[in-house]
Amino acid sequence: MPMPRVLVTRFFQLVTERHFAEADRTLQRIKIKTHNTEWNTGYFKALQGIILAQKSNNDQYAFLSNMNSNETNELQRHRREFLNQAKSKLQADYDRGFFSAWADYMRVLVKTLKDAERKSAAKRTKQPASSKQEKKVKKSPQQVTRKKPSPKKVVQTQLG
Repeated sequence: MPMPRVLVTRFFQLVTERHFAEADRTLQRIKIKTHNTEWNTGYFKALQGIILAQKSNNDQYAFLSNMNSNETNELQRHRREFLNQAKSKLQADYDRGFFSAWADYMRVLVKTLKDAERKSAAKRTKQPASSKQEKKVKKSPQQVTRKKPSPKKVVQTQLG
């Protein structure tokens, strides 16, 4: 039985958001739902390593500490490297599972980064549009054609 994709993706999101307690609970659910094969063991050990690396966050030798997680091209390059290792016939099943987990994590990081960029771009384009509308409201035809009434002239006459 392969890894439950929904739980694994949720695990990656929780780790990225640094919600470690919930990520640990999700990791235990993943462990319960998978069979004990070499590939699954390697994948699961990688998940444990990912959460451990994110928790420590200051180890100069850890891969995640030295990686720029805000650079899409770098994340995609790492993902390709992990995928090459995961597909390699020279690797054992355990190793292929391990590298597959890291490749999946890079995929989630890339998607998360692109979603954040898309939301940021939407906010930037949305903001000027609202200020343009405000300007249009200030220059509406009703306001332009409306003139202030001139003061009324008072004419006085004498009655005879």
